[in-house]
Amino acid sequence: MEKTARFPYLRQDFAASLVVFLVALPLCVGVAVASGVPAELGLVTGIVGGIVTGLMRGSSLQVSGPAAGLTVLVFEAVQNFGLATLGVIVLGAGVLQLAMGLLKLGRWFRAISVSVVEGMLAGIGLVLIAGQLYAAAGLEAPAAGLDKITHLPGALAGALGSSTALISLAVGAGTVAVMVGWNHLPRKFRAVPGALAAVLLATVASLVLSLPVATVEVRGLLDSVQPPGAGAFGQLASLSLLGTILAFTLIASAESLFSAAAVDRMHDGPRTRYDQELVAQGAGNTACGLLGALPMTAVIVRSSANVRAGARTRASRVMHGVWLLLFAALLPGALALIPLPALAGILVHAGWKLIPLRSFVPLWRHHRGEAVILVVTALAIVTVNMFEGVLIGLALSVAKTAWTASHVKLEVIDKGAGPVQAHLSGNATFLRLPKILDSLESLPQDRPVELDLSGLHHLDHACRTALENWAERHSASGTEPVRMTALAPPEGTPD
Repeated sequence: MEKTARFPYLRQDFAASLVVFLVALPLCVGVAVASGVPAELGLVTGIVGGIVTGLMRGSSLQVSGPAAGLTVLVFEAVQNFGLATLGVIVLGAGVLQLAMGLLKLGRWFRAISVSVVEGMLAGIGLVLIAGQLYAAAGLEAPAAGLDKITHLPGALAGALGSSTALISLAVGAGTVAVMVGWNHLPRKFRAVPGALAAVLLATVASLVLSLPVATVEVRGLLDSVQPPGAGAFGQLASLSLLGTILAFTLIASAESLFSAAAVDRMHDGPRTRYDQELVAQGAGNTACGLLGALPMTAVIVRSSANVRAGARTRASRVMHGVWLLLFAALLPGALALIPLPALAGILVHAGWKLIPLRSFVPLWRHHRGEAVILVVTALAIVTVNMFEGVLIGLALSVAKTAWTASHVKLEVIDKGAGPVQAHLSGNATFLRLPKILDSLESLPQDRPVELDLSGLHHLDHACRTALENWAERHSASGTEPVRMTALAPPEGTPD
């Protein structure tokens, strides 16, 4: 009775933790393999995300772990700096997240344009799909994102001539087909997560039929955990490494906090405290960095499974971390049975879900500028790299906002006799200065002008100077001096 009073939702949370564990297990392994690191490191990050981040306040039902959204960035980092330096990168990102959370900067991530975030995820999804198609065929993928896509037709054409590659592709395609069709089965079957069912079926098929497909390489949990050494920390002098740490920080934080907002819409429990959630994510990534593991973010797939399974408190995500720890400690050999093309199929499915196809059409119809930002961000990530692609998206978003905010209207009233009246309203900034000057310079040179600025909400220094210079030039032609009505003072400002 006392135990029930202290943990009133233990039964619901226990059941939900098992569901989240079954969802997380194949994803942890798949993300690790796709990132080019030992499979066990994905489990380590899942364990830390469940136990360390799960115990902390912030978002009560959100579940953290290795995410498909960081796979491309992690793979590039491992290729450029080596696996030994990955811990330093993740540790640096965690420390920055802790600092931003303590400085109350978490809420500012909500100000990032949704189009930039969706464009980032779409770009990641495209690169992830292309890269995992090579893995599904048992081929080595090119390093650059654009090369992954442009070389894909040739690689797949070559795979058609190899029976081994065709069998591997069939296992990957079958995995995707099971995951897509799983949601259409009766509810009693869907008690088992689709990703786990697909991996189990692929594993059984490869064993029973003795299929010639590659399987996960197992190194052991303790052998895979390698804390960063002094040599790895020495690379912090590299600007390229610091840029990668910043990219990890921004992307992981934005993805986690956007996920938190989505999870809040799924339940009526306590709302997310964004600064505390950023601290929790920072603590988790700091721990992952010290263990040399993958970075973590809040993962919407696991989080939504947690909510749908009836979780009520943080206990469900903590227990899911415990189940991952027990699996990694007691059944590590089971990983060696999993076919790599099955994991590739799971990541192809995850990459497809990162691309916002359903929301793009209405976005294009009603907010074309935002749709352009989404597309440009995605293409920049594919053609350049992750960090610069996100920066390009952010720059476009800021430029669009500045352009929209600087809307100005010039109304000219010419009664045929007397002064020409020109009324400026809106926000006059340097971005609209050419349009304003073109309209004013087209006014009759031999007529007096009355320029009314009282309708402006804002007049920047560049516009004010340009208007004064135009007034001097217009008056120099021998007409009466331009009469300029001053900008109205803000409300509450003394006259």
